[in-house]
Order: sequence, then structure tokens, then C-alpha cells
Amino acid sequence: MSRTRIKICGLTRPQDVRAAVDHGADAVGFVFYPPSPRAVSIDQAAALVALLPPFVTSVGLFVNAGQDEVDAVLERVPLQLLQFHGDETEADCARYGRPWIKAARMRAGVDLVEFSSLHPRAGGILVDAFVEGYGGGGKTFDWSLIPEGFGRPLVLSGGLDAGNVTEAVRRIRPWAVDVSSGVERDKGIKDAAQIAAFIAGVRQADG
Repeated sequence: MSRTRIKICGLTRPQDVRAAVDHGADAVGFVFYPPSPRAVSIDQAAALVALLPPFVTSVGLFVNAGQDEVDAVLERVPLQLLQFHGDETEADCARYGRPWIKAARMRAGVDLVEFSSLHPRAGGILVDAFVEGYGGGGKTFDWSLIPEGFGRPLVLSGGLDAGNVTEAVRRIRPWAVDVSSGVERDKGIKDAAQIAAFIAGVRQADG
């Protein structure tokens, strides 16, 4: 059985980046969506990414950002993966020449296979709960909406925390899990103990 990859998203402080790395996260995410309480500036993100050791992936999250906005980030911040959470098309996501994943906002009536077919060059599909606004709502969704045998790398997100991630991984067997609010003391302020407990929960499911 493959090891489930773990991304800690919405990091804003050096100590939170260190906690994620020290406890074994595979990737860390930085939010470039100004309405989010977890948003970081280009200067902040550049300083935080500089703390990452080799083989921990830096991910930038964007929501319906203009090309100029994304280019401005990429000029200064060495992101290794882009994560698009808005209404971006395949062409919008692919134009930067970086690996990318696309988020699907799950609710009744969403056909994940059809959604996936619209983004054939995505490295994976992230599934999150449908909330007003985009992401970071801390809400789970009905996991039965994920079709059996979905053929792409699947990143499970939405309301995960140390209390439910073991069951989630055992049921869904995603390629990766992505957590933000589920390891926070306050919005944008992570808790090292919750990060450790979350990662331990994933590893328990991996067996």
C-alpha cells in the first residue's frame, strides 16, 4: 500500500512551517487569495519558502487570479506546485509551465469524472467541500460522491482533522490529504500538537 502524502495548507508563520516539516509533512501550502484570513504577501511567502528543506514541496493556492498576479508571485516565490481553487479553465492553469492541481467543490450533482476530464493536464484533482467563498471552510462533504475507482491522483480535503483523518484515509485511500483549519488554534495560526496528531492519524491509516 502506498504512503498517503500530507499537505499542511494556509501557513503564515515560520514556526508553523517548521512544525509541519519536523512532523513529516510532504508539502506545505501558501494562500495567495486576499480575502482569506490565511493569505500571505509575496514577501511573507518568499521568507517562508526559504525555510523549506529539500523534498518538501512548496504549493501556492490561487483563486481566479489574473495572470499578472500569478506571474508576480512566481517571480519572487519558488513554488513547485500550483493549486487552483476557482473557476479556472485548463488553459488558465497550464499557462505557467508549472505542475498544478485543480480543486473540485463537491456537492450533490457534481460529476467528478466529468470535472476531471476538463482538466486532463492536472497532476491531480483535489476534492473539497462546497462552501460560500472558496475553500478553508472546515466542512466535510459526502465522501460517497467520489466515484469508485477514480483514475486520477486524488487529494482529499475539506474538514479533515486528527479525529476523522484515519477513517477518511481508510475509506477513500486518496493519494494525499490536505488540511488547513483542522490543525489551527486560530485562523492562519497552526498548532504544532494538532499537526503532529493529524500526521499520526494518517500514518495509523497507512498501517
